Amino acid sequence: MTEPVFFRPTDAWVGDVIPWQEDGVFHLFYLHEVRRTPKPGTPWNLITTTDLVRFDDRGVALAAGEADDSDFNAYTGSIVRDAGGVHHLFYTGQNPRHLGDDGLPLQLVMHATSVDGMATWQRHPEHTFGAPIGYETADWRDPFVFRDEEAGLWRMLIAARHVGGPERRRGVIAQCVSRDLVAWQAVEPFWDPRRYITHECPEVFQWGDWWYLVYSEFSESFTTRYRMARSLHGPWQVPEHDSLDGRAYYAAKSAERDGRRFFFGWIASRDGARDDGPWLWAGTLSVLEARQNPDGTLAFGLPNELTRTFGDEHVLEFDGVDRDEWSGEASAGAPIALHAHDGYRAVISREDLPSAFHAAATFDIAPGTTECGILLRASADGDESYVLRLEPKRGRMVFDRWPRRRTGDGQWEVSGDVPHVIELERPCHLPPGEHTVEVVVDGDLCVAVLDGRVSLSTRLYDRPAGRLGLFVGEGSAVVTGCRVGTRPDPEPEVDESGTAAFVAAATT
Repeated sequence: MTEPVFFRPTDAWVGDVIPWQEDGVFHLFYLHEVRRTPKPGTPWNLITTTDLVRFDDRGVALAAGEADDSDFNAYTGSIVRDAGGVHHLFYTGQNPRHLGDDGLPLQLVMHATSVDGMATWQRHPEHTFGAPIGYETADWRDPFVFRDEEAGLWRMLIAARHVGGPERRRGVIAQCVSRDLVAWQAVEPFWDPRRYITHECPEVFQWGDWWYLVYSEFSESFTTRYRMARSLHGPWQVPEHDSLDGRAYYAAKSAERDGRRFFFGWIASRDGARDDGPWLWAGTLSVLEARQNPDGTLAFGLPNELTRTFGDEHVLEFDGVDRDEWSGEASAGAPIALHAHDGYRAVISREDLPSAFHAAATFDIAPGTTECGILLRASADGDESYVLRLEPKRGRMVFDRWPRRRTGDGQWEVSGDVPHVIELERPCHLPPGEHTVEVVVDGDLCVAVLDGRVSLSTRLYDRPAGRLGLFVGEGSAVVTGCRVGTRPDPEPEVDESGTAAFVAAATT
């Protein structure tokens, strides 16, 4: 069994996840990304989990093709099971040496089946098909197959692009239908907004009276979004807040169990493992749970299974707050009043937090307050830190840091005119009153959730340690509760020689 909470394979990275739930077990197929030159083909690997915390690494599930095969890279797809119990795997085949009509690497939909419970897969190259006339041959990928019981057929959604139109507005979710999961006929597009470059990793599912279309777009931003409708055939509505997370959480797809729906995506890594490094494709697996609001819109937060792994309650003492004020139960302290009518006020914990922790702070925000939030891995005076900042006047939660990138040696040559990490902004409702910010930090990984509804994921590279802070700017907020949970120390495990070895409790 691997370490809990966040999964990343040894010496590799998690790309797009293809989740399939069966008999209470989540089968999480994923694109296994190895960063080396020459670039090897991409296989599907598999991990399984029953509790969303401990992941059993099953290794390669569908191997990459040989050097000259059409599926040298076995890219994203989906899993279904037919009425006879046979599992069908549909995936994208791509080989950089095989070029399409547009001179770019050809993308094809390919098929494999399993009759032994997904232990092994038999490829069916004779079932391969590419883009029909009217679609670009280099963008025909991520087949998502599902059963339309009302119509009595199977539908396949495909991330595709029209051959004509503005270059960055050709994205379309194409559609094919089949009666037998073998012969597929292209029909009218499933969704054709002429909005983005493409709509990767599409999926559709029904939840109660609503249908949901989920896709990942890269044009103006790289993020996973959703649409909602009363019918599978639309019209698709744009919810007020239509994204699952920010720039760092991508290609999320979902699976349902016991009436709960979980999204499995990856938190992107950065080049050079530094805060200023460009985002890279693939990263570390992260799970969010979707909750359905009364109006059908979706809220996204941390599964309880994850937060329960931080079971050791830890009492923090803050500089600037009397010990008598911060006494009581370990799970909550006395309220801390932060007032800064036209300035800034922060209190900083008296000790560093461990590399892995779960923190939650509830802010009772006064009307007219400009900002408040949490400092992560702060210096003793709070001047340097990562920042999770609530901005009620702007209706957003943002991720920030100080110091920011320097552009030269002069005092003014610093990115002081950048309001925050631009890709890490989440719109949210912040009326006066209580709001809770919840944070899970594990090594260089960070997932924050506001009010159990709005998630924001990122990486923390440059500051590996530090304290926790609470702050307010230009206004007032009372911290009515702040609690920190840590993980228990790793338990010793005795190997065959009798030597005690420690089982790691955190991932990289």
